[in-house]
Amino acid sequence: MKSIPIYFILLFGGLKASAQTRQEIFFADVTIYVEGGKYYLTGSKGGGPQGFAFLESKDLKTWSVPARSKGSLGMILTEGDHTFGTKGFWAPQIFKDKGTYYITYTADEQTALAESKSLLGPYRQKEVGPIDGSDKNIDSYIFKDTDGKYYLYSVRFDKGNYLYVAEFDIKTGKISPQTLRRCFDQTEPWEATPNYQSAPIMEGPTVVKLKNKYYMFYSANHFQNIDYAIGYAVADSPYGPWAKYENNPIIHRSIVGENGSGHGDLFEGVDKQLYYVYHIHNAPDKVGPRRTRIVPVVKQWDEKAGVYSFSVKAKEVIVPVLSDR
Repeated sequence: MKSIPIYFILLFGGLKASAQTRQEIFFADVTIYVEGGKYYLTGSKGGGPQGFAFLESKDLKTWSVPARSKGSLGMILTEGDHTFGTKGFWAPQIFKDKGTYYITYTADEQTALAESKSLLGPYRQKEVGPIDGSDKNIDSYIFKDTDGKYYLYSVRFDKGNYLYVAEFDIKTGKISPQTLRRCFDQTEPWEATPNYQSAPIMEGPTVVKLKNKYYMFYSANHFQNIDYAIGYAVADSPYGPWAKYENNPIIHRSIVGENGSGHGDLFEGVDKQLYYVYHIHNAPDKVGPRRTRIVPVVKQWDEKAGVYSFSVKAKEVIVPVLSDR
């Protein structure tokens, strides 16, 4: 096996020495974008330049820096390159609309929007600044409804981390403040386990629409809690009210067998299979650098309830690794 370049170690947060894990990927707050029969992975990373990098794969298992990448080390957005933020670059999301690629992300505990005509970037801002600087907000997700309206889901700080939604203007990159609304409160035991004491935390939203119902996947508990986990809620409107799935969480250490399993994204593979990409703790006694995981998702129609239910194939978790080419 070829040696791993030192920049991978810097970029992806450190690699284990054993043959089994030495090429694992260390992205947290992960997302995967699918285009042209390939997968593109990005997320919060450890080490290297501030910003976000892409990895590319054809099978979800083996990944590499895109050969045609225009940026250094696969970077698609870099601090100081017509971008907002100086530190804390977290939780990127890729969104394509009318021939333009957008990335929403967190930096300096604010959400920001940058764009590019190429999926591989570089992503830059026309006017450097946050989406809404009126208050701290993180973990953004753009959702476009079937009526053409855009919504921005994000997390705001209010004696805890709570999910909010507001109508979003994709042209100006701003929310409509009068539409801003909290999605729901911390209400379920799984959302606040005693293994790590913290204020209420709900974050990492993904929103999809199926048969006129809105499904929001989110993470709860502090990320350092071994019970950091993923559940979902359903609504008839982008604003809610949201009904939480009674069998939450759907991804948790008791299901997938690894601590801190949360904050990722739902996506459809080139094989039409649904997947959820997420991160886990580094080890049973260590949180970071966090490791990346991918798990197939089962979607089933509940005729009685009139909604889909979701679960995961816990025995088929994918451990993505870096290519040795």
